[in-house]
Amino acid sequence: MKKTQHPSALKSKREISEALLKLMQLYPYSEISVKQIILETNLVRKTFYLNFNNKDDVLYSIIDGLILEYTEENSSSDNDPISIIFNFCSRNKEFLSLLHKNKMFHYFLLRMNEILPTYIDQIHDYNNPFKKVIVDLDPDYLIAFNIGAIWNVIFKWIDRGMVDSLDTIKTSVSQYIKRL
Repeated sequence: MKKTQHPSALKSKREISEALLKLMQLYPYSEISVKQIILETNLVRKTFYLNFNNKDDVLYSIIDGLILEYTEENSSSDNDPISIIFNFCSRNKEFLSLLHKNKMFHYFLLRMNEILPTYIDQIHDYNNPFKKVIVDLDPDYLIAFNIGAIWNVIFKWIDRGMVDSLDTIKTSVSQYIKRL
């Protein structure tokens, strides 16, 4: 993904991202081409390639934006991290479901594993829940452990058709953690 904050580039990126998501509702991800994405927009091929290298780049851009939203909420919210995760999942049910449908949920986990350690390194506020838990421990393994555990729970929720109440799941996970 190519970084730029120019308003027209941001608008084009948004259109391309929305087109990919629309196509993912209709077709398997593996069958979607850059040409199809372009045809869903009012843009030309050159505009696509000025902003992205390929369709995976578009998907990673969407995922990165969501992870940024999640990390910002973690930094600014008084809620506990589990509540933040479940609220995030509730707001992004449709996207997470699209990843699951296309057997691509691991893309989200891979990006979390790449982005969160960098995010943790940038946090200087010791009131942040992540810093309190890992202050003198090896953050790489602990972050990977937490991402794997909680996101497997989220994967199970999606796999079951998202019919279970997130509050019930959150309560179960919280009670389990307290028992440790």
